[in-house]
Amino acid sequence: MPKMKTKSGAKKRFSVRAGGSIKRGQAFKRHILTKKTTKNKRQLRGSTGVHETNTASVRAMMPYA
Repeated sequence: MPKMKTKSGAKKRFSVRAGGSIKRGQAFKRHILTKKTTKNKRQLRGSTGVHETNTASVRAMMPYA
């Protein structure tokens, strides 16, 4: 059997932490920022974890991570 391939988009967007949880960047911070409040934009900084309901699908896209 050939090796399984990692999805290129998932490889760029997600990383697996040491504890096994998956880290992702925050959405809604790229454009149309004038109508968003300063508080809202400030709280979108940094990264967050992938929700438990989506971790299985993300792990399927990254079989060797």
